Amino acid sequence: MAKKVDFKEKSAEDLTKLLAEKREDLRKLRFSTVSRSVKDTSESRQLRADVARIMTELGARTKKTA
Repeated sequence: MAKKVDFKEKSAEDLTKLLAEKREDLRKLRFSTVSRSVKDTSESRQLRADVARIMTELGARTKKTA
């Protein structure tokens, strides 16, 4: 199992950059799924969960400053 990343320790800039990277990876995975070249079917779920975790952390930080 992969090491769990703690998003609370990262800066907002890092989280935004990481969010863009994860979304791009998810987009690429969706296209490769259509062409039937996906080996790991659980990767899509993991990427979506990471995107949700990052967005949750960014939203929580926004609420704290408001």
